[in-house]
Amino acid sequence: MFDYTLIFMVIRPRIRGFICTTAHPVGCATLVERYADWEQNRPRATDGPGRVLIIGGSGGYGLASRIVTAFGYGAGTLCLSFEKEPEAEKTATAGWYNNAAFDRLAHAHGLYAKSLNGDAFTDATKETVAAAIEADLGQIDLLVYSLGAPVRTDPDTAVQYRSAIKPVGKPVHIKSLNVDKAIVSEVDLAPATDEEIAATVKVMGGEDWERWITHLQRRRLLGPRFRTVAYTYIGSKLTWPIYWDGTLGRAKEDLDRAAAGLRQTLRSSGGDACVAVLKGVVTQSSSAIPVVPLYMALLFKVMKANGTHEDCLRHIDRLFRDVLYGSKTAAHTDEKGRLRVDDLELREDIQSEIRRRWDLVTTENLPELGDLDGYSADFLKIFGFGVDGVDYDADVSPLV
Repeated sequence: MFDYTLIFMVIRPRIRGFICTTAHPVGCATLVERYADWEQNRPRATDGPGRVLIIGGSGGYGLASRIVTAFGYGAGTLCLSFEKEPEAEKTATAGWYNNAAFDRLAHAHGLYAKSLNGDAFTDATKETVAAAIEADLGQIDLLVYSLGAPVRTDPDTAVQYRSAIKPVGKPVHIKSLNVDKAIVSEVDLAPATDEEIAATVKVMGGEDWERWITHLQRRRLLGPRFRTVAYTYIGSKLTWPIYWDGTLGRAKEDLDRAAAGLRQTLRSSGGDACVAVLKGVVTQSSSAIPVVPLYMALLFKVMKANGTHEDCLRHIDRLFRDVLYGSKTAAHTDEKGRLRVDDLELREDIQSEIRRRWDLVTTENLPELGDLDGYSADFLKIFGFGVDGVDYDADVSPLV
């Protein structure tokens, strides 16, 4: 329950490691409005979803998907995320402010929009979402699964699982970056135990995605030619020792397993399921992965130099218009049935230049070889800070 005693204050970023514990409501709203304006100025797409559920739609690629489907296709969107509400003297999570701003803007443009707050892993939350679909939309045409959570409680056993970001099989000695101190160093990472591998698959694999589809299918809430897409990342071989060859990779392989099963299940009704492999961007989750921030800083520098860099919104716009609902699906589909829109990141000229810089990069030459400033700016924008035109010295209320 809100305490509606309005207290106005100056809100600053408070960063601990890879976590920012504050968010700026005006900065978040401004970014949502600018992204929506950009999408509205694109040619209106016609062949696409009209009723969309996004699991994890309050930030990053999930929020971008909501903006593209609503303001690019005119879709009604239902979003589920797990956010902290604001208090009189404490800010909400950035996702709370993003959802509030999106719903406000969508309603102003005559679009259906509802944001629900809850733990996506529970059956009770699934039923709450199902009831909202039944009451407001009837059925859905698309479910986007863009969930990133570190902990999951199995609804069947009540056992809690916690993911671990570790290598598999053997220790790893590799370069990394302390973003706060701008120091490039080498780190030693111990391998995961079998229990940690299994727990990571439980949290970040495809099991919950399958439960969502099963639950909604039983309620007959999936429309004709319904499709679902889950987002994943594979990345460069430079990051594979901690990413694709590690615990995260095991979870992502399980996502592929789930996609194959769901594809078979939905095929009889004309539906489809797939995994979309996206490009590397700054998220709170990726910032926590050793090695990845250094790789991203180099990647951004190289891609910006040759004009191929995409932010979340532009990348998802391309996914929907060209691949998911466009004419280039076959050209972007790999042997596992994944939709590969990481093609620009993995271009050989891009990767060869990153490999060259990776061998050379040190603390001293990082500003020359990498885009740490751009990486840090993107990180702050996740929480509504560093947005042009926002007065961060002004008193604002955290209550939205």
